[in-house]
Amino acid sequence: MKKLVLNRIAEVLKEEGRTNQWLAAEMKVHENTVSKWATNRQQPRLSQFYEMSILLRCDMRELFVSPTPGAKH
Repeated sequence: MKKLVLNRIAEVLKEEGRTNQWLAAEMKVHENTVSKWATNRQQPRLSQFYEMSILLRCDMRELFVSPTPGAKH
């Protein structure tokens, strides 16, 4: 079964030069929680995506995978 990828948290963190540990500290959540988000084993609440977009200074839509093949994030 193909793994369902819904978010781009790991990619955006890498693009911004940030780590899971940094995001966990900023959001006041456990590092294991951010790891689960970044590997798509668990998804954050919408309000957490919003908070991430502020911390990472990106459009919230950049944190999601586009459902349209070939579409830009």
